[in-house]
Amino acid sequence: MPRRFLHYALVALAVAAAVSTPAGAANREHQQMMADIRMLQEQLQQTQVQVTVLTDALKAIVTRMDEEAGVTRKAFADQRLLATTIGNDLRVIREKVDDGNVRISSVGQEVEALRLALPSLAAPPAAPPAETPVDAPPGQPPAAPAVPPGALVLSPKQMFDAAWSDYTVGSWSLAIQGFESYIRTYPKSDRAGEAQYYIGKTHFNDGKFEDAVAAFNRVITDYPGDPITLASAYYNRGLAQERLGQIPGARESYEYVLKNFPADNPSTGLARQGLDRLDKTRK
Repeated sequence: MPRRFLHYALVALAVAAAVSTPAGAANREHQQMMADIRMLQEQLQQTQVQVTVLTDALKAIVTRMDEEAGVTRKAFADQRLLATTIGNDLRVIREKVDDGNVRISSVGQEVEALRLALPSLAAPPAAPPAETPVDAPPGQPPAAPAVPPGALVLSPKQMFDAAWSDYTVGSWSLAIQGFESYIRTYPKSDRAGEAQYYIGKTHFNDGKFEDAVAAFNRVITDYPGDPITLASAYYNRGLAQERLGQIPGARESYEYVLKNFPADNPSTGLARQGLDRLDKTRK
């Protein structure tokens, strides 16, 4: 109870002191409060000015960055266009170089052919053979007559084109003679294997399937360097064997193509069709 009374007494004294505070003291506090408010207002204004300045500076920085980014993008696009143009130019140059190499190789073959032909042009006429030539074995085409001394020797391209022309019009005998002459004259030519292959095709088109098999076998044994021609020789040998009724041999030829040549080789799909045909016939 005494403690509660003491509490009430203190509260009463505080209220009395507040009531008895002079009006001048309250006025001074009010003025001090107003001064503090004005100071805060000035600080707020200064802060707003600084924020405005910083905002303008930030906008300027963003604008400059956008401009620099635009310049960088344009420079990158120009460089990419330049790189693309250079790549296209290099591809064109590479194609021209390859074409030039092919032409140089062709010219080299023709020069080599002329060099080989010069001794025969300068040599005296040879005496005719005293013996009658022996007939060629059955199934083999007769050997073409040797080129007489002093005769004009055609270039590799001219000789191959002449044989090819006979092949396209169905002059089978002339085509075979032309391709055989090409192989004898230019045995190391890049197209010697192709000429031997067309000898087999000519026999096949002429219905001489045994001779075709023999010709394709020569492509396989003597000219295995070109995978396109080699795969086609195996496939066409299978066709000729199929026409002769040699079904196991034909199947072996077709299977060899599928096992040893890639899927994008032109003869691979044909060999698969040949096997399917043999399977249907067997059923």
